[in-house]
Amino acid sequence: MADDAESHREPEVNRFSITRRDFVRMGAAAAAAGASIKTTVLEASPFAAQAADGPPVRFAIVGTGIRGCDLLKAARTVPSGVCVGAADLYDMRHQAAQEVWGGAFATTRDYRVLLDRKDVDAVVIATSDHLHRRVTLDAVAAGKDVYCEKPMSHSVADGQAMVDAVAKGNRIFQAGSQRVSSILYAKAREIYSSGKLGEVHSIDAQWNRNSPGGAWVYPVPADASPQNVDWERFQQDAPARAFDPVRFFRWRLFSDYSSGLGGDLFVHMLSGIFAITSMNAAPVRAYSSGGLYHFKDGREFPDFLETLYDFSSANGPVQVHVHCNQNNNDADERISFFGSTGTLVVTGSSVTFTPQNVAARFEAYGWGGMTEAQRKKGQEDWRDAHAGAAQAAAPEAESFTVPRGYNDTADHLANFYRAVHTRQHVVEDEVFGHHAAIGCHMANYAYFHRTLANWDGDAGKIVG
Repeated sequence: MADDAESHREPEVNRFSITRRDFVRMGAAAAAAGASIKTTVLEASPFAAQAADGPPVRFAIVGTGIRGCDLLKAARTVPSGVCVGAADLYDMRHQAAQEVWGGAFATTRDYRVLLDRKDVDAVVIATSDHLHRRVTLDAVAAGKDVYCEKPMSHSVADGQAMVDAVAKGNRIFQAGSQRVSSILYAKAREIYSSGKLGEVHSIDAQWNRNSPGGAWVYPVPADASPQNVDWERFQQDAPARAFDPVRFFRWRLFSDYSSGLGGDLFVHMLSGIFAITSMNAAPVRAYSSGGLYHFKDGREFPDFLETLYDFSSANGPVQVHVHCNQNNNDADERISFFGSTGTLVVTGSSVTFTPQNVAARFEAYGWGGMTEAQRKKGQEDWRDAHAGAAQAAAPEAESFTVPRGYNDTADHLANFYRAVHTRQHVVEDEVFGHHAAIGCHMANYAYFHRTLANWDGDAGKIVG
């Protein structure tokens, strides 16, 4: 099965520990606000390392490419789940999956064989986007719970069909934007919920890369052929084409199978924003800009995309600016929440809260058009009005980092396994996943149609 590479990333030891660049940026942010900074290393969640209160969840994985193997690698560290089978449309990935898992299990091209097994409790889906709906609906119909990699859907209609099927089948569903289970995002949610930020009406999110691999130019195996790739099954729910290994192994480049930067990276940032703010809803409207500036390889998506979203929240309107660049990776992963009394910045390895200095002060600039006597009188009046007020201490910025080697994918899988046992909803359920994916589809709609994309909630569709 084609891979669902969640992201191009540095080695895990660097990704989940604070870097010199992160430290410099946190210090610069604090200095700009006139604040000192206190840094704390968070404690890892105990859930991923705990065994289940009962037998482990037996799962089969569908899709063992880049992301599928990442999931298996993380799953090895979570004792509450065990892989009992794998399906992929490229034969060599059967061996790759077993090598990553460190043991043998049943493998097949046809995932439906695994759905018929009584010893399969759940299905982990890491296919190309266009197959998410088909595999999810088949798994739910077979009575299996589902963990489906992001983006949840390839289209709005696919997402709604998945939401309906999960509800009808009364199954547990978790979308695979693993950061919503991260200890970093839990800390960010705690800070946001405390009210320390004041009024938040502006959020900026970016995730950038600067390498061919980060732009989905994945290796194409020299042995790939119609004999060891099930090309016909891959083309289900997509236009029929002659065998093309580039389309199979670099499927993210093509709209038949992918949602481009929206599905690969926007969904992570939107999911993170939802998790931190509890703003779980489709955007009201979106407008996109960008272009295909660097990669001239026949791809159908831009390599630079930015979208401005309008959301409606319980605290009023919120503007969310999301942008991704595949030809520059400065500040490669960051979500910034700009509040009236504080700023919250979340990166891949840190959460930093910097208070705004909102202490009362005489604002001399406003008196610039007055006479010297007027300015002097205004300053005296201000001092009299604030006499006896305590001098505010310099605000202290707080920063939190993850312990070295931390893996949020393991936590996300552990949360899914726990929900399978308890039958309680996960934070990133089918409705959450659908709303985040709608944001991706709106970004692409606005970009390709060069128009404002509006969400019609009553009709359940995007309109120009």
